[in-house]
Amino acid sequence: MFDLSSVDLLDAFTRELQLCKVQEGEHVVVLAEPNSRGDYVAAAFGAAKSLGARVIAATVPGGSPAPMPSTHTGAGPGLASVLDDRAAQDLLKSADLVVDLTQEGFIHAPVQQEILQAGTRIIFVCDAPDVLIRNLPDENDKQLVIREAELLKKSRVMRVTSAAGTDLTVRLEGSKPEFQTGFADDPGRWDHWPSTMVLCWPEISDGQIVLAEGDILLPFKEYVHTPATLHIAGGRIDKVEGGAEARMLETFFEDADDQWARYLSHMGWGLMRSADWFATAMYGKGDLMGMDARAFAGNFLWSTGPHPVLGRESYAHLDIAMRGCTVSVDGTEVVTGGALTER
Repeated sequence: MFDLSSVDLLDAFTRELQLCKVQEGEHVVVLAEPNSRGDYVAAAFGAAKSLGARVIAATVPGGSPAPMPSTHTGAGPGLASVLDDRAAQDLLKSADLVVDLTQEGFIHAPVQQEILQAGTRIIFVCDAPDVLIRNLPDENDKQLVIREAELLKKSRVMRVTSAAGTDLTVRLEGSKPEFQTGFADDPGRWDHWPSTMVLCWPEISDGQIVLAEGDILLPFKEYVHTPATLHIAGGRIDKVEGGAEARMLETFFEDADDQWARYLSHMGWGLMRSADWFATAMYGKGDLMGMDARAFAGNFLWSTGPHPVLGRESYAHLDIAMRGCTVSVDGTEVVTGGALTER
């Protein structure tokens, strides 16, 4: 959206890799596919080299197109070219840090866990240049997200309400809270630049979610125009009522032909104060992944489809970001009316 120079990108990637604790003599692999941004590859390579790292830029074939891309919205198992290539996997496992510049990365891939277990750090980068720079993380963000994740770990119930009518009760037992802080600084850590959020993977939630005007449907990158009410029982969306968006969601669930499409997966709240809710409206859909909406400070983010904690593999992955909600954890409000609480 804004005209940024190669110097701007090099500076941003250098600051990011410093947060990822790249040290002199470490091995960094810049992973790309043919349609990855060349300026990102150059900036990541130059940043790692300037920090004294040993750098390899590896370009692998892109993933195969999904049979129905509109309903195969999740990252799925990852890049087939890496899944089928032991040499590529060994290269990534031997790295101290992988800068993942592919379009889908390995977010839900079993092989990613193998790479992380080898001690490799992975930072996934996929958004517009000025979005990356505006949302460059701060090292203090880690303390914040860890605090929120620890609150989830020791709590039993999360409740989400809104003036629009949302009233959802979530059981937190076994939900394995996680966080994203925008940089990968610990061995075996995966993270996403930009992102600052806390999330968990509950199994059971009951009540209703009411999507209000202005909430954001991802990866469609569309704002809600007419309210939609989703009735949820046992962690499954039983029925969707409302106007155009309700009909679209129902059609999506039906067309996906996926047994887990109607089930909720991760949910949590955003902590990225630099995020812009209106970024979704200001960029072309192909230019933006949508992390401004996903990590927006004070949002309620919930999703459908894949659920690694329960072993559910699914391509029908929706992320829905909502404003104006109140989120409480064992009675402690972490978000009030869409604003982060000061605690």
